[in-house]
Amino acid sequence: QVHLVESGGGLVQPGGSLRLSCAASGFNFSRYALGWERQAPGKERELVAGITTSGDSTSYSPCVKGRFTISRDNDKRTMYLQMNRRKHEDTAVYFCNAISAYENGDYWGQGIQVTVSS
Repeated sequence: QVHLVESGGGLVQPGGSLRLSCAASGFNFSRYALGWERQAPGKERELVAGITTSGDSTSYSPCVKGRFTISRDNDKRTMYLQMNRRKHEDTAVYFCNAISAYENGDYWGQGIQVTVSS
């Protein structure tokens, strides 16, 4: 059974840091590209960051580039999102995603709330 479980969310002050984790099980993790998306209240879901299967290439939304860092550990079957210099507009539910056309798989976590507030 496939599972993607996010952790590490919560409340952080503006300018602070937080690291999200996404632990995976039930599929061939190293063959999947991974990504983080988020959805703020009243807004559409948006792609935040993505990383290739080997982790050697990453991409970021302009609104987080330079502040967020996506990474993965294929041995631990876990993906991370290090979020620095948080802003109020980063408040959202964050979702992790694993996708592979080769494996014909597209999986999502249940989402985790991150709130930036003083």
